[in-house]
Amino acid sequence: MSELDLAPLCSALAKMEPQGRSALLPALHITQSLYGYLSEDVATEVGRFLLVPLADIYGVIDFYAMLYREPVGETIVRVCGDLTCDLAGSQAVLEAVCRHFDITPGETSTDGSFTVERAPCLGLCENAPAVLVAERAIGPADSAKPAEICAGFPLAPQARPGGDIHLLAANCGNGHPTSLEDYISAGGYRALKKALGMRPEAIIAEIKAAGLVGRGGAAFPTGIKWESAANAQDEPKYIICNADESEPGTFKDRVLMQGDPHRTLEGMLIAAYAIGSNRGYLYIWGEYPEAAKILQNAIQEALQAGYLGKNILGRGFDFNIEIRLGAGAYICGEETALFESIEGKRGFPGVKPPFPTTFGLLGKPTDNNNVETLANVPLIISLGAQGYRRYGTDKSPGTKLFCLSGDVVRPGLYEVPFGVTLRNLLNDLAGGVTGGKIQALLFGDAAGAFATEKHLDLKLTLEDLCAQGLPLGSGVVMVFNDQRDLRHVLKGLAHFFADESCGKCYPCQLGTQRHYEILDRLAEGKLLQGDVERLKDVGWTMLDASLCGLGQTAATAVLSAIELWPQLFTTNGNN
Repeated sequence: MSELDLAPLCSALAKMEPQGRSALLPALHITQSLYGYLSEDVATEVGRFLLVPLADIYGVIDFYAMLYREPVGETIVRVCGDLTCDLAGSQAVLEAVCRHFDITPGETSTDGSFTVERAPCLGLCENAPAVLVAERAIGPADSAKPAEICAGFPLAPQARPGGDIHLLAANCGNGHPTSLEDYISAGGYRALKKALGMRPEAIIAEIKAAGLVGRGGAAFPTGIKWESAANAQDEPKYIICNADESEPGTFKDRVLMQGDPHRTLEGMLIAAYAIGSNRGYLYIWGEYPEAAKILQNAIQEALQAGYLGKNILGRGFDFNIEIRLGAGAYICGEETALFESIEGKRGFPGVKPPFPTTFGLLGKPTDNNNVETLANVPLIISLGAQGYRRYGTDKSPGTKLFCLSGDVVRPGLYEVPFGVTLRNLLNDLAGGVTGGKIQALLFGDAAGAFATEKHLDLKLTLEDLCAQGLPLGSGVVMVFNDQRDLRHVLKGLAHFFADESCGKCYPCQLGTQRHYEILDRLAEGKLLQGDVERLKDVGWTMLDASLCGLGQTAATAVLSAIELWPQLFTTNGNN
């Protein structure tokens, strides 16, 4: 490649804020957008500019599925292959698009225009089967219309979230992102103004009194996390919004970001003021390019209006937010892996302790919350802890966003106060099961557990779910009717975890592969003697010995299925 060819790259890199290696992932995104792929010449130029060895750059490129070292088509067509989309016919869509170009998955059309791939979850589960054509979210895709799909149609609709109440999602579902003007008209940024008139410790006390816990799956008390970061002595401190929503069946954060971006920013601002941070990162899943553009525009609006930047609202508080776009690695949803990614490394999880609130991003105190958690913060500050507690139950205050997908009449996002029953959510709000009777519900997320019809009157609270061995997780309720073969469902879950394991720790790397191999045999009706015991042994070993949450929970759904439906796991494969 000539020097003239490298001129656009040199110009683009020169405009980047100097950050050393931590700018590697953004630099690779820019480079790939300019040249289509990351050749040795352009990778060398990136390394020269950032002072990063070429071997390290290749290590990062090879880690992320959305970065390419070889030429690909001008447009990438990614057909979702994970559970909800698979059951809705995504394999037929993939085959139809490939036939349209006379290629196989992973190949590029002869004219170099399109590359077609099978992708993991695209976060479009309510519009299954889903396809991402360049940056256009398509769904439901029709396998009979491959040409339309490749042309970017039909666009996945943005339906208004349903539910018994609309607090977190009040500004969503209008067909367009809420502008700064509209957000302020609806009461936006009043909570920030109120918070900037409070002492930081009083804000943390209010969050603790409200009983807010993390909405990403762990359900750790948010106020305690903030308090730990605030009390940490080291500087600087960082706020991270974890928008790497890559759990199959989960799409709530996408809806919030695309519908009401300023709510996330306001939550980050209040959190930053409370712990004493002046810099934040909004790490967005690579499969959400539209959300990244919407948030970037919201950041510019907030900067121009004085809600971000220097001396915010004249209160002497400085805070800036930088967006980081992922590149196709599920593991980066784990907070220590996310830190590594921001630092320009492969997204490998780290060992805890030390915990991020004292030793996080770049070794500094870091608070990490997901989008839904931060969306609750302005609500709490506006209503006060006691006002917030009017919703939900004593032990599970507030509202929760649930993502319904699969065999349900009205798939979508639903906001309900904690304490409603699963029956109310599934039947009254979402219209019940379609295509047959209820057989199973995957509850929590892909790393969750199965529920059955006997759980329909269970109250949706942390305490009630825990008592039944069901995780709240990220709010996934994936429905399967009685016409579905659960052996195929289990194989799909196992494939996801085997494919997404980062490989850093042996129990997860090997365990997820063994689980997939056994469940593949189960789906084919060729289970071997002793396979059930092997599934259990490997599952418990991963739980006990894996480094991070991926391996620790990869077998949860399978173990719950063995307990609920032992008849599935027979050597002759009879259902």
